[in-house]
Amino acid sequence: MGYQKPTIRDIIAAQKNVYQHLNPTPLYNYPTLSELVGTSTWIKHENHQPVGAFKVRGGLNMAANLTDEERRNGLFTASTGNHGQSIAYAARAYGIKAVVAVPEGANPGKVAAMRGLGAEVIFHGADFDEAREWVKRITEEKGGKFVGPTDEPLIHGVGTYGLEILNDLPSVDTIIVPVGAGSGVCGTAIVAKAINEEIEIIAVQSAQAPAMKLSWESGVLKEAEMKTIAEGLATRVPFENTQRIMREYVDDFILVDDEDIKSAIPLLLEHTHNLVEEAGAASLAAALQVADRLTNRDVVLVVSGGNLSMQNLKNVIA
Repeated sequence: MGYQKPTIRDIIAAQKNVYQHLNPTPLYNYPTLSELVGTSTWIKHENHQPVGAFKVRGGLNMAANLTDEERRNGLFTASTGNHGQSIAYAARAYGIKAVVAVPEGANPGKVAAMRGLGAEVIFHGADFDEAREWVKRITEEKGGKFVGPTDEPLIHGVGTYGLEILNDLPSVDTIIVPVGAGSGVCGTAIVAKAINEEIEIIAVQSAQAPAMKLSWESGVLKEAEMKTIAEGLATRVPFENTQRIMREYVDDFILVDDEDIKSAIPLLLEHTHNLVEEAGAASLAAALQVADRLTNRDVVLVVSGGNLSMQNLKNVIA
């Protein structure tokens, strides 16, 4: 069989696997934040997930769809933190072994969280892509199930927050979504365009890690330098399946500088009283960058995660 593009039917079907373990996350409007952006602005609080990030939805849907053999042999993956926590959480829920490779210097809080959920965490490589390439070889030796960051069951699972947005705010005009590997923006876009093709989907990535944006823009996969502080946006090598979906459904893709991302974190803390990690703050940084385009629109900013390290919090507050 050829490539099977995810559809809204897949995402609807994933709801039973997600809501068996999770509750929908809030979509809140903050008047002072709306004033700051210059239009009606809503926050989709994926930072309220039990592991602090949206990816847990995909992990649970993946685990629910494993074969008996795959469950026996365990799950293997690579992560800068949030994806690994997702797989660790899902593995614990289903009684499955999980091994997560992380790059040297990975966020210590995220590493501790993965271990706390029962995963074996192994440090390898300078960045996510080196860790991923290494653990993929280990998976083949062990006979386990390798989980990439953009596997279709993950897209189906994370797309459930898109359904929640449309259910809570049918009048939404624009949704701004941070992009690392792209599962979140793909799930959101599939849902939004299936329900109302006029909804604008804006992807956002760090200017210090532009591989996904450059690939989307050019139509071919392009690796790029990766020096961002935002772990959840730290992609050096793009992914074909998410690029394919993004080229069909994403209306615009913008880059924001790391300094603007850092500035958005205390703004979110001030206006929403929520702690947001760098990747999650990218959506606000993007909204402020293109605020003149958003006037008189209902805008949803996806806050994809809240796992900010204490040291980075001190740095942005300082």
